[in-house]
Amino acid sequence: MINLRQRCAGVLLHITSLPGPHGVGDFGPDAFRFVDWLVSAGQSIWQLLPTTPIGPGDSPYQSVSAFAGSPLMVALEPLVTAGWLPRPELPEGGFDARRVDFTRVVPWRLNQLRFAAAGFRRKADASEQKAFDGWCSEHANWLDDYALFMALEIAHQGKPWWQWDDDLCRRKSAALQEARREHAEDIFFWQFVQWCFDSQLRTLKAYANARGVAIMGDLPIFVAHHSADCWARPDLYQLDATFQPTVVAGVPPDDLGPLGQRWGNPLYRWERMAEQEFAWWTARVRRAIQQADVFRIDHFRGFAACWEIPASCPTAMDGRWVSAPGKELFEAIDRALGKLPIIAEDLGLITPDVTELRDACGFPGMKILQFGFGSDATHAYLPHNFDNACVVYTGTHDNDTVRGWWNQTPERERSFAGSYLAAGSHDIHWAMIRAACNSVARMAMFPLQDVLGLDSEHRMNRPGTVGGSNWAWRFEWCMLGSEPNRVLGLITAASGRGPFELMGLTSGTRA
Repeated sequence: MINLRQRCAGVLLHITSLPGPHGVGDFGPDAFRFVDWLVSAGQSIWQLLPTTPIGPGDSPYQSVSAFAGSPLMVALEPLVTAGWLPRPELPEGGFDARRVDFTRVVPWRLNQLRFAAAGFRRKADASEQKAFDGWCSEHANWLDDYALFMALEIAHQGKPWWQWDDDLCRRKSAALQEARREHAEDIFFWQFVQWCFDSQLRTLKAYANARGVAIMGDLPIFVAHHSADCWARPDLYQLDATFQPTVVAGVPPDDLGPLGQRWGNPLYRWERMAEQEFAWWTARVRRAIQQADVFRIDHFRGFAACWEIPASCPTAMDGRWVSAPGKELFEAIDRALGKLPIIAEDLGLITPDVTELRDACGFPGMKILQFGFGSDATHAYLPHNFDNACVVYTGTHDNDTVRGWWNQTPERERSFAGSYLAAGSHDIHWAMIRAACNSVARMAMFPLQDVLGLDSEHRMNRPGTVGGSNWAWRFEWCMLGSEPNRVLGLITAASGRGPFELMGLTSGTRA
């Protein structure tokens, strides 16, 4: 388990952004090659975005399950090696190496996984079948509902669960039993995909850990309305008698959005969760720490108070702040699982109660260097104002790249940043990485786009927009060359975050 009190550095890159021949990054050979690249650059953290299935707009933050893994991340090569899948034939023209074309990739890969599931049915030996059955039994508390949910979604032509046959919508026992019998083959398929996902992630994580690289996961605070979680436990969400949300999640208006952001996720019935000692949250966090060495909790401020928007309101303007369980929730998780390595995403409108909760839990918060130059030298995101209980980022998946930010930011901010960092357009990305590494923050993180000095064309997501190029970015190995990992290794080593030997110098003290 990673020690959050030790100076370290790492790279933010989602699995789907990896190279590979099958249209989207996955847990295949390129993931292991990227671990080796991180080691060569002196990095000890690989941060991922949520590995759950994508939802509307191809976003991993609107998933059909808070527990399941994305089928897109299941590598096909191991399935070929196991003898369950013939070597895949790419569609005519192949796939874009630098963008995920979800419209083409998703159905093609799901078809390949169905071929593999059929192959497993025919060819699995006794030990493989035992491993699969044992895993399904171990994860039945979420897997059974998820697999049935996915089978029923297909049977209902993609309609949301509240529009399904009424007995299934209301989870009548006889209807569920009949559905499990009728859709047994589809249920097996979704179980098989999840077993493959877990097995491959476990192998990748073990490979990374053995080389001194920890995996950082990402835990969204809310779940999608159309999700196995909401269908299985509607009593835990603020839904009416027809299973429609009465209030939804979002954030209030601010300088970045005069109408605020209306995310649309149903809000939790926290009082009901508290009556059950937050068992659902404990199970979710247990799953997260099985898959990662440390994880970031998205929208941490929502655990102190969240912005409650009437479901009838088309914007976030008419919302209000409502209290959330705060420390009571994390104390329940601590009792069940012990102290865990968690990072609080404490960005946005942060009030004293959020800071108090973060500090009471002992979680490091986040500092974003790009945000530090909008006022003056007192800004909390400037390195000279840090304390060490934080994680500093050059930017996140929701920001422009450093070079894109530099090209578009107002002249005043650019001038301030240039003076503070002693940098210009040719080296602003390295200057920000160096400032992050030289700060007192315990952990310094950089999107791969910033390590490579890429511009706005390569950003991962534009909040408040749907579709387009969001979540689609990929890199190719030819983009890395030999210089980025050498320079990153030098900066990391010189700041005490990586092996000193990367500097090509001998360690020791002067006589």
